[in-house]
Amino acid sequence: MKAVFLDRATFSAEITLVAPEKISDWQVFDRTSAEEVYERAQDAEIIITNKVVLHADLLARLPRLKLIQITATGMNNVDIPAAQARGIAVKNVAAYSVESVAEHVMMFMLAALRGLKPYHQAVQDGSWQADGRFCLTEPSILDLHNKTLGIIGAGDVGKAITQRATAFGMQVLWAERRDKAPRNSDYLPFEEVLAKADVISLNCPLTDETKSLIKRDTIALMKKKPLLINAARGPVVESQAVVDAVEAGELLGYCGDVFIQEPPAADEALLRISEHPRVLFTPHIAWASEYAQRKLWTILTEQVNDFIAQTEE
Repeated sequence: MKAVFLDRATFSAEITLVAPEKISDWQVFDRTSAEEVYERAQDAEIIITNKVVLHADLLARLPRLKLIQITATGMNNVDIPAAQARGIAVKNVAAYSVESVAEHVMMFMLAALRGLKPYHQAVQDGSWQADGRFCLTEPSILDLHNKTLGIIGAGDVGKAITQRATAFGMQVLWAERRDKAPRNSDYLPFEEVLAKADVISLNCPLTDETKSLIKRDTIALMKKKPLLINAARGPVVESQAVVDAVEAGELLGYCGDVFIQEPPAADEALLRISEHPRVLFTPHIAWASEYAQRKLWTILTEQVNDFIAQTEE
């Protein structure tokens, strides 16, 4: 089968991605604009992509297409009903980045609570030398071991974070969905977790229920003025509400790996607090450890090979 990989640059250049062995014709492009998709995919039976948008009108012009293989878990770049109506299979890859995301969240916690950014800056720019003391202690250095972590989204990633946070001596609370009674004794009401947590980690999927989950009214429930971490999706938080809360001291800080638009627009409100000592941003890389990228490609290769084998039977 002929396959085209439209956005190989979403993987690290240092990771070797070998074509699935059952693919006979293999074309790879680092990036593909909306205007280039049809030209590159018109003869393909398989499209492999991470973020290239495949809408209904485009799919109608690709009569040979049999499989869209997404190199991620999220599938919102593909018009699923249109693909199904045309008999085009759509597959994603799940559970490849659990460890990577969990470690990224722990990195955020340690770096923000212990003041990594301002302390590194003080050594780099000469502020330490100018001060003259043998050590600096501003901002305050906060440990994990006596803190309470609230998990919003206790799926595979939330459970992996729980394991790591517990090893640091943190108390971990799992929040039930907002306005829902706890499903069992492992969960507490959403509002109670927000009120008790020193750190809150968002790890929930983006749904109608979770869009703008963190906004002015939910931040007001956070009695302990916690560090807020978003490794879920950008729209789970309302940017301006977070900015206002950080600037007012209602949040200790904010760590985000995701934004509403990626890369963020120049007028993205969150960028206004980027100099804050307990604000850290990363460019949607929590998923992207070398181990996770290789695991993703291994799963994808198996899926593509299985699809081709079933089609040829």
